[in-house]
Amino acid sequence: MQYQIIPVTPFQQNCTLFWCQKTKEAVVIDPGGDIELIQAAIKQCDVTLVKVLLTHAHIDHAGATQSVADFYNVPIEGPHQEDQFWIDLIPQQKSHFGFEHADSFSTDRWLNQGDKVSFGAIELDVYFCPGHTPGHVAFYHADSKLAQVGDVLFKGSIGRTDFPRGDHKTLVNSIRNNLFPLGDDVQFIPGHGPMSTFGAERSSNPHVSDSALGIK
Repeated sequence: MQYQIIPVTPFQQNCTLFWCQKTKEAVVIDPGGDIELIQAAIKQCDVTLVKVLLTHAHIDHAGATQSVADFYNVPIEGPHQEDQFWIDLIPQQKSHFGFEHADSFSTDRWLNQGDKVSFGAIELDVYFCPGHTPGHVAFYHADSKLAQVGDVLFKGSIGRTDFPRGDHKTLVNSIRNNLFPLGDDVQFIPGHGPMSTFGAERSSNPHVSDSALGIK
C-alpha cells in the first residue's frame, strides 16, 4: 500500500490518500476541504478513487465529503453512527469556522469496531476510538504497520475533548486499549501535524505515556 498526505483547510488537516499498488484503486480519508488539492493528488498519483473514508465528522475532516463523493461517484464509509449529530451540525460548523464550501452528507456505511474496509488488494481494519468525538474511528493496515488515527492521537499530544460529547477518560482508554496494543513499531498519521509511532507516544506523550499514567 502507498499513501500521500494532503494538508487541507486553514487547519492544515491531514487528508490522506491510500492506494493499492497492484490495482491502483484508492481511498481518500477525511477530505475536509480544498477539493482541488485532493483532485490534483489523485491525478498525480494516477489512481482511481473508489471510496471516501471518514474518521469523524468535524468539518475540517468532513467538509468536502459530499463534493468528493459526487465528483468521483463513489460511496462514503464511516464514521461510527454516534457522529451523526456532528454531520447534522455541518451547516452550523460551516458558519462558525468560516468555511465557504461544506455540505452535510449521508454515509453509505457506518463503521464499527472489527469492521474491515477494502479497496483493490488492500484491507484496512477499523478501530472504534471515541473520546474526541463519540463516533470516531481509526484505520489500520497491518501489512504496512500504518494507521490513520484522525484526531485521537498526535505527536506529543492527544485530541481535544472539550467539544460536545467529547470525553477525556474515554479518549485515553481508546488510545491505551485500542491503538497502543497494535505495536510500538506502528507508524500513525494524525489528523494534524507530523507522523509518529505508538511506541514513541507510549514512551513520551505527556498525556498517555506509561509514565504519565503511572504505569510501570
